[in-house]
Amino acid sequence: MTSQERMEAIFQYQKTDRVPLGAMSTGFNTRNAGHSVADAYDDPKRSFQDMQWTSEQYGWDPIPQYAGHTVLGAWDFGGEVRMPQGEYEGALVVISYPVKSEEDIDKLKMPDPKKAGRIPQAMRFSELQAAHDIPVFFFSRSPFTMAANISGIDQFLRWTMKKPEVCEKLLRLSIDHIFNVLEYWVKTFGPDKIFAWMSSPSESNQLISPRTLKKFALPYHAEYHERLKKLGIKRFGLHICGDQNLNLPLLAEVSPWEHPSVLSFGHEVDLETAAEHFPKDIIYGNIEPAVIQTGTPEQVYELSRVAIEKGKKAPGGFILGPGCGLPVMAPPVNVWAMTKAANDFG
Repeated sequence: MTSQERMEAIFQYQKTDRVPLGAMSTGFNTRNAGHSVADAYDDPKRSFQDMQWTSEQYGWDPIPQYAGHTVLGAWDFGGEVRMPQGEYEGALVVISYPVKSEEDIDKLKMPDPKKAGRIPQAMRFSELQAAHDIPVFFFSRSPFTMAANISGIDQFLRWTMKKPEVCEKLLRLSIDHIFNVLEYWVKTFGPDKIFAWMSSPSESNQLISPRTLKKFALPYHAEYHERLKKLGIKRFGLHICGDQNLNLPLLAEVSPWEHPSVLSFGHEVDLETAAEHFPKDIIYGNIEPAVIQTGTPEQVYELSRVAIEKGKKAPGGFILGPGCGLPVMAPPVNVWAMTKAANDFG
C-alpha cells in the first residue's frame, strides 16, 4: 500500500499491509537534513522539504505531520517567545507571558487569526501540504493547555483552585482564538482536506487531578468538537500527553470526537489499557522518547516489538510511533529501529 492507501484503510477499519508508522517529528526532520531546529518553525519551505525527505527515508506515514504549533497562547496573545537554540531544545521557548496578573486578562485583545505568532509560517506549510496532496494538519493545544500557556502553568493552576472565574475567561479566549484560526484554514483549503490535531500536556495527572479535568477541561473538549462538526471537519487526532491514566475513564465517557479518531498516548499509558477505553478509535504510540534518544537500537527495537504485539489487538486500529515528539538529537539508528520493527513484526 501507499501511505495514503494505508491511512485511508485504517480509517475505514480495514486491514492494512503493515502497521502504519508515525513520528510526530519537527526538529528531528530539519536536523536530520543538516539544518537547525529553528528552521522547523521559522522556514516553512525548508521544514516541509526536510519532512518529506525524512518521512521517505524512514517509511513514515503522514500521521501527524505539522509545522510545530499553528496556534499558540503566549505568542499569539502578545507574549515573548524565542526559537529553540543549542543541541537539545526542540520546541519554542516562552520568555514572557502576556498575562502576569488578573488585571492583564481584561487588557487582552483577540489575536489576528491570519497574522498572530507564527500563523503565517504555519499557513505556508499547510499550503505546501495541500499542493502535494497530503493531509493539511491544523495543530493546536487543547483550550486548557492554551489558557495555561497565556498566563504560565503555575499561575493558572493556582487560579483553578482560588479564582475559577479567571480561568474561565482564559479558556473562552483560547477556544475562540483556536476556531478563528481554524475557520481561516477551512476557507483556504475546505474542511475535507483538514486533519485537526490537538495535544493536551497540561491535563496530565502529573499536573492536575481528574476533578480539575472534569471541571475545566472536558467542557471545552465537548465544545471544541461541536464546533468542529459544524465546520465539517471529520479527521481528528488527540495527543493525550504524559500520565493521564486517571483521566482515561472520564475521556472515554465523554469521547465527543468522531470515530475513529487517532488517539496518541505517552509511554506512561499501557497500549492495551488505551485500547480497552477507546475501542472505536485508532491507538497511536508509544515508544518512550527518552529511550529513543539515550537507549540502544536493540532497546528501541524491542519496545517497538512489544508495542506492535499489543497494538495489533486494538479493535479500532493501531499506529506505531513515539510516545511524544521525536527527540531532536535521537540517533538515526534508533529511529530506524522503529521502522525495522514495523517491517519485521507489523
